[in-house]
Amino acid sequence: MAPARLYLDWNATAPLHPAAREAVLRTLDMFGNPSSVHGEGRAVRAAIEGARRQVAALVGADPAHVVFTSGATEAANMVLTPDFRMGRTPMAIGHLYHSAIEHPAIREGGRFGKDRTTEIAVTADGVVDLDHLQGLLDGPDKSTGLPMVAVMLVNNETGVVQPVSEVAKIVQAHGGLLVVDAVQAAGRIALDINALGADFIIVSSHKIGGPKGAGALVSRGEVLMPRALIHGGGQEKGHRSGTENSLAVIGFGAAAEVAVREFDERNARIAALREQLEDGMRNAAPDVVIYGADQQRVSNTTFFTLPGLKAETGQIAFDLEGVALSAGAACSSGKVGESHVLVAMGRDPKLGALRMSLGFSTTDEDIAKAVATFTKIAARRKPAGEAA
Repeated sequence: MAPARLYLDWNATAPLHPAAREAVLRTLDMFGNPSSVHGEGRAVRAAIEGARRQVAALVGADPAHVVFTSGATEAANMVLTPDFRMGRTPMAIGHLYHSAIEHPAIREGGRFGKDRTTEIAVTADGVVDLDHLQGLLDGPDKSTGLPMVAVMLVNNETGVVQPVSEVAKIVQAHGGLLVVDAVQAAGRIALDINALGADFIIVSSHKIGGPKGAGALVSRGEVLMPRALIHGGGQEKGHRSGTENSLAVIGFGAAAEVAVREFDERNARIAALREQLEDGMRNAAPDVVIYGADQQRVSNTTFFTLPGLKAETGQIAFDLEGVALSAGAACSSGKVGESHVLVAMGRDPKLGALRMSLGFSTTDEDIAKAVATFTKIAARRKPAGEAA
């Protein structure tokens, strides 16, 4: 019998939580269209609205302000647009500013043209440069429209928490809109859209143990909204047409409810496991570079470079030993390339980096195996100066 594999790539996707699985299985027998007024349709509608309340609780929002989408990428493309409405009144957004470490769904700019997007620098520790943001927003003429700023709350590679509340103060002082990618923060940081000062928050189901194929764009208010990306039957109050993916949405809600209920215990346990992991790594290879170690990070993420080991070589080596991790973010199909996050931090991208990320079912035994595997791979590195 082959040895059990160890999964340490939770930032890419989380295994389906048992509660989400149960919710999906229950929903399989609920075949009504949620837009239908008969009993079968109303049953599905009630379950979807229950999921809306559960997701709203995850981010401290009003359930009426949750718009379900097919995932975080669609949510980003929906909200990143120069075309907004304040009630029935059109409102123009003149320019998009996004940090250099954003997910590609943000960095591509959504419905903004390349000439209407500007990158915000980050520090060597991978933290948004507030002075640079201030300077950018001080400069342009606002006559073409208000500024929009998009900043992630937690970086998906380093796990570093970004100063979003400080970003919000700068954006508000310039009359702009703030979009926060909270995909990696949900379930790992206590979220409150009002306390953050965000106008919009993006979250994803499969990052917290829900099914793939569901996400949400959550707004602080209900009056200011982007022009719809998908037109049709007017579902989601006209913000996102198309029959709702009830299986994924209801599973998303179940995972969100568990994430809220288990928040304190889960994160304390995972933080202790991450500390064991990094202590073991440093003991095995004192020259290991752990990015963001001196910054506030979420409890589950370790992003590191092992000198003398290329990222792609390391990823394959760990996989052959039965350990699944990633070489940075899982944003493109099977590709292992230079990390734009390392580039933004001013690091040598050719060194590459690997990411271990933990989750709700990670155990002490898993960490012991991870450290043992790391020790084995570190011991057979090429000496400095030789190709790995």
